[in-house]
Amino acid sequence: MHADTVAEDEEKWLAEGIAGVQQNAYYMHRALDSNNLKDALKFSAQMLSELRTSRLSPHKYYELYMRAFDELRKLEMFFREETTRGNCSVVDLYELVQHAGNVLPRLYLLCTVGSVYIKSKEAPAKDVLKDLVEMSRGIQHPLRGLFLRSYLSQISRDKLPDIGSEYEGDADSVNDAIEFVLQNFIEMNKLWVRMQHQGPQRDKEKREKERSELRDLVGKNLHVLSQIEGVDLEMYKETVLPRILEQVVNCKDELAQFYLMDCIIQVFPDEYHLQTLETLLSAFPQLQPGVDIKTVLSQLMDRLSNYAASSPEVLPEFLQVEAFAKFSSAIGKVIEAQPDMPAVSAITLYVSLLTFTLRVHPDRLDYVDQVLGACVKKLSGKEKLQDSRATKQIVALLSAPLEKYSNIVTALELSNYPKVMDHLDNSTTKVMAVVIIQSIMKNTTCVSTSDKVEALFELIKGLIKDMDGTQDDDVDEEDFKEEQNSVARLIHMLYNEDQEEMLKIICTVQKHILRGGPKRLPFTVPPLVFSALKLVRRLQGQDGDVVGEDVPTTPKKIFQILNQTIEALYLVPCPELSLRLYLQCAEAANDCDLEPVAYEFFTQAFILYEEEIADSKAQVTAIHLIIGTLQRMNIFGVENRDTLTHKATGYSAKLLKKPDQCRAVYACSHLFWVEDQDGVKDGERVLLCLKRALRIANAAQQMANAARGSGGSISLFIEILNKYLYFFEKGNPQITSSAIQGLIELITTEMQGENATSDPSAEAFFASTMRYIQFQKQKGGSMGEKYETIKAS
Repeated sequence: MHADTVAEDEEKWLAEGIAGVQQNAYYMHRALDSNNLKDALKFSAQMLSELRTSRLSPHKYYELYMRAFDELRKLEMFFREETTRGNCSVVDLYELVQHAGNVLPRLYLLCTVGSVYIKSKEAPAKDVLKDLVEMSRGIQHPLRGLFLRSYLSQISRDKLPDIGSEYEGDADSVNDAIEFVLQNFIEMNKLWVRMQHQGPQRDKEKREKERSELRDLVGKNLHVLSQIEGVDLEMYKETVLPRILEQVVNCKDELAQFYLMDCIIQVFPDEYHLQTLETLLSAFPQLQPGVDIKTVLSQLMDRLSNYAASSPEVLPEFLQVEAFAKFSSAIGKVIEAQPDMPAVSAITLYVSLLTFTLRVHPDRLDYVDQVLGACVKKLSGKEKLQDSRATKQIVALLSAPLEKYSNIVTALELSNYPKVMDHLDNSTTKVMAVVIIQSIMKNTTCVSTSDKVEALFELIKGLIKDMDGTQDDDVDEEDFKEEQNSVARLIHMLYNEDQEEMLKIICTVQKHILRGGPKRLPFTVPPLVFSALKLVRRLQGQDGDVVGEDVPTTPKKIFQILNQTIEALYLVPCPELSLRLYLQCAEAANDCDLEPVAYEFFTQAFILYEEEIADSKAQVTAIHLIIGTLQRMNIFGVENRDTLTHKATGYSAKLLKKPDQCRAVYACSHLFWVEDQDGVKDGERVLLCLKRALRIANAAQQMANAARGSGGSISLFIEILNKYLYFFEKGNPQITSSAIQGLIELITTEMQGENATSDPSAEAFFASTMRYIQFQKQKGGSMGEKYETIKAS
């Protein structure tokens, strides 16, 4: 309620003030129209007396000031016309206005006439300006003084005795122009700072807000300074910057220091900042502890890094002035001067310094590592970061080199990189690890030495193994899968043409992933196995029986590693995956002419099948994989091959469901007839497999008939018929046309029997098979002759 009352009172006082300005302005205009200078000055002084109020907030006072300001512009035009016509001497006028009763109206009028005086050139601009800036000390009320000096700044900005200006005067006049602006700035800043002490302590927050609204009045002086032609680098270095910084440091006001440092950075040229870096940075540690130094320093670094990026020709200057060393030292001093500085603020400073370094000195990895090292030092002795804002900044710090150096290998050379990561909490460590992997994928970076792989896996350890205090059970399942899939993709990016080094890489990866725990292994073992098998393919033909301490990279050695790696999946357990991997290894061993190794992998696959795979569907898939792989093997001698094919046919016949048994058994027929030049061609055993499949199909048919009370599906017979046709065409002497004819007749009889049920898919399959036979007959040639005795209808 109190606030509402104050606001209402303020509105009332403002309205009264505006009314006073308007009324006196009206009489002033009447006096001007009748060329009555005496009355014009009287009413203008009364009008300006309204600005003596202490009741208004800065915001409301500004409104009142702007009303008076508009009227003063009109008064100035009148003075100019009067002096131009010769009706009145500007010197006399300048003396005359100094007799106004109250000091505030007198000084506003003096500034107004002073503007005309300078324009008339009847006195040197520097003398008038010096007079005005000194006389303005007469107002020490912070708000009134601030607006008076703002008016002085506004009316004088186009009349400074600058180089090339019409008011230039003698050789030293530019120094007077600079001195005038600096003095006005210093006095305005003092008034602005003093405002914080006006009124009770309880209103301090409100006052600071009001002061913040007035900051541009002070800052405009710095803008004016930056526009003075005479302020060259030498002048800026020797006079302007030291004077401004002295005022900034001495005012000891947080709001003023933050704003003015920011102002300096924004209004003066980048080149000036670069050449005066030491002077500028020396002020930062002297600022009040509450000043948001990180933002100002960051803006300075951003400006200079943008300057370097847009003007590459200035890069030697950055080296010459040792910009990196100066920024690094300044940040260190600021952090030292503020022992209570929050971690987030310190890290933000290092992020800016790193951004600056990467843009200005991208080739200096030592600089980048120095920044990371300084951050580690700041965080040393602290627990892992819990502050989300600080964590975010650490991620930004770690992401910057990844974005800059498309080759992650460059970032891996930074010794302090993993040390910074150690300060992240476990979940963020994982996020960062994913970012690192994504960077590698995006840039298709190949990590090509075991040392680099070691460093890389140290960085992404959050994904590779359980971190302290976390369990896999705590992790969202989908996130976990995505993370592990990213690790799997990464393994394929680790490559070296040198076989010895590649083997070292494989051993390094194995060491890390085997620590990953049972949940991770199904994701990470397969890519490692295939990476190792790629190396095996490159080594095909090398001697596999070399022994000794310094065993060179041989397929046999790699297969030993692969065996250990796949064995790790027993922990999961993951028998289907293990079986597939053993079969892949067996096939690779076959291509390397390593029969004992290939036989060992098949033995492991069969043990898994016997002991671990219990689900009937999984068994069907597994036995077909075994049969398919065994069919492609050509290395086994008779004894080993017989052992393995016997096992495969035996397990095929023991599957749970008859149709599955039938299909697996007829698939085994391919194990005895291989089309390779030296392949097995045992027609007798092929026929045995097919006959056995027929018996199983017949039993399945009878079981189906008994279960349904009607004819079962004859699809299995048609499938077996197609196997007969395959081997018939391949020239198996045991597969005769009469056997095929008998099978066709059996199928036809079954389909037309009384108990037969309609099965459109089986009928279509059979019709298609018959069309194929008819087609082969019509084609003629030797194959046509073979088919001639078979009746396809």
